[in-house]
Amino acid sequence: MRTNITSTLLSASLAFTLLSISSFANEKSHWGYTGHEGPASWGELSPKYKTCGIGKNQSPINITTSLDAKLDAIAPSYTTASNSIVNNGHTIQVNIDGGSTLTVDGMTFELKQFHFHTPSENHIEGKSFPLEAHFVHLDKEGNIAVLALMFEEGEENKELAKVWAKIPKEAHEKSALVLTDIFKALLPENKEYYRFNGSLTTPPCSEGVRWLVLKTPVSISKAQVEAFSHIMHHPNNRPIQATNARLIVK
Repeated sequence: MRTNITSTLLSASLAFTLLSISSFANEKSHWGYTGHEGPASWGELSPKYKTCGIGKNQSPINITTSLDAKLDAIAPSYTTASNSIVNNGHTIQVNIDGGSTLTVDGMTFELKQFHFHTPSENHIEGKSFPLEAHFVHLDKEGNIAVLALMFEEGEENKELAKVWAKIPKEAHEKSALVLTDIFKALLPENKEYYRFNGSLTTPPCSEGVRWLVLKTPVSISKAQVEAFSHIMHHPNNRPIQATNARLIVK
């Protein structure tokens, strides 16, 4: 009984966290990526953020070793359109109409939003990428799964350009963005991935998140990276966290 209660509370906490990430608020941010509100201080900024400082399964990580476990193939069923794009002061986030799903561990997770970090938060074999996208999913029990996509510098990404064209320039601004095929176009054909248990990469850094990091990156031009950085004004990536005793599988 106690285990069930604990699991329920954790799921409720994660659901609340996802709602907080997805919300569009005009309140002044109490955490950031620079100065005394930066990542090194997150765990001390609020009792609600203490996991950022004491958690043992924090994200992002450097994926350096992995166990070949022949993971089940993933086939995202992203069938719905985006509806809006938000500059929340921490990232650029694209919100999604309900109905797009991803199945993991026999559980169905619904895609809620995707957002970006520059440079990448996760590293692969010590390599950092100029941009990383996080596709954030939630199931009916409040569990979270994040599908991460890396971008490497190369040709202009024409699909990403459709998103960039609508980015609100100022923090706490929101605009309409209706794209019906953006997901299929953005994701690589090869969907092999690394998997590990981790956390949200922003306060409150809640743990219990299923992470799936795609092995194959897609292209982005230097100009596109610079355009995103100019709007954010500074890097918006959390530093690499200790892997500790976690197992990374592929």
